[in-house]
Amino acid sequence: MLAIIGGSGLTQLANLEITHRQVIRTPFGEPSGALTFGHINSEEVIFLARHGYGHTIAPHDVNYRANVWAIHSRGVKDLISVASVGGIHADLKPGTIVIPDQIIDYTHGRQTTYREGRDTPVVHMDFTEPYCQRARELCLRAVEAAGETCVDGGVYGAVQGPRLESRAEINRLERDGATMVGMTGMPEAALAKEIGLCYATIGVVSNFAAGRGSSKDAIHYDEVEAVLKQSMQRVRNILEHLVALHAS
Repeated sequence: MLAIIGGSGLTQLANLEITHRQVIRTPFGEPSGALTFGHINSEEVIFLARHGYGHTIAPHDVNYRANVWAIHSRGVKDLISVASVGGIHADLKPGTIVIPDQIIDYTHGRQTTYREGRDTPVVHMDFTEPYCQRARELCLRAVEAAGETCVDGGVYGAVQGPRLESRAEINRLERDGATMVGMTGMPEAALAKEIGLCYATIGVVSNFAAGRGSSKDAIHYDEVEAVLKQSMQRVRNILEHLVALHAS
């Protein structure tokens, strides 16, 4: 079964024929909301809005462990994340769709593992490839099938939020090798890998990062909202093809 986590701009799937919703209790607290079960073109899908269905949960307050655990508990094997990002690299202009292949984690204070407690053996999980290549390839094929274009690969710099970054912070991220910046990539990717989910992210560039392009002096929220509204229509089209490819 396939699950989709929606980020900013994607709190619901208009093309999802909902069958029911289910509240899941987890050992790690409450997820962002009830899991939404339904079908896209007769294929079963689970959907969860990362920030809550009213977009009320800030990135640093998301219970990533509960979200990922709840999805895994329903027998899901493949998890696709949709996330808005700021473009650092010149090729990542607003409206660009990108499928990252690497992550740098700048977050702090978040619960990053399921293996905790003095009686739990320490396990050093390999994170050389943070994203599942099979899931990434599925995303790339879906983009092509939908008649869209995307950037294949990139480094997601995961920051704490909820504030946006300073120009100097973006300069630092660029020096580190990050090509995009977002607030929800970690620990979600690590938790998915740890629990055994095949996980990939579809990134939607909502704006140039601070100090870049049209964000040279400031980031304008009205422009961000307009880009997300238009881009998420394209993402829904991609997801429709992705579900079909996943079932084939």
